[in-house]
Amino acid sequence: STVRQSHVKITLNMNDEKYQDSEVQQSSRRFFFSQVATIGAFALAQPPAAYATMMRSDTEEANVFKAGEAIGVTEAKKRFVLARKDLQYLLDNYDEISKGGGDAVRRYLGTVGVTSYMYGIGKVLKELREEAEDLVEYTEQMNEFNAYLNQAETSAYSSLFVEHSSAKGTPESFLATSRGDAKMMLKYMDEMATQLQL
Repeated sequence: STVRQSHVKITLNMNDEKYQDSEVQQSSRRFFFSQVATIGAFALAQPPAAYATMMRSDTEEANVFKAGEAIGVTEAKKRFVLARKDLQYLLDNYDEISKGGGDAVRRYLGTVGVTSYMYGIGKVLKELREEAEDLVEYTEQMNEFNAYLNQAETSAYSSLFVEHSSAKGTPESFLATSRGDAKMMLKYMDEMATQLQL
């Protein structure tokens, strides 16, 4: 299987690990997850911090998905387009948004609150699979997107607690990692948009 970190592609095999890294120092998957585990253990013992977030003035509050309820292709396409715009906005204004800390970034990723159209994006992407020109290719792009979303969320969340844990790094370094993952998310959203003719 393939696990990707920002700017780092790590190919895992039972007896072999190959590392490719042209922009940042190589780091192992075991080290990455040990750092996350350390931060996560501390986070569980701490109440969540409240951070201000800068949202677009023209963004309407996202409708909350209901469990087990299909959203339909038309609505899914609409939300895909809007989510893509929210992700682009995050990247265009990342320096300013990230001043609000990890939770501010996570709001745009759709993992905190429901004010971003990125909220529920996984359900949207699944709803649109049958609309893709190439189902296999679209599914691969969707899986890559979800992997980067998970990592962007993890890094943004970890930035909230790294200063109070034994993990190495700074809030800024974790937020920079999250930014790189968000860039890859947009790349795969662009590719899926082509598949969907959006």
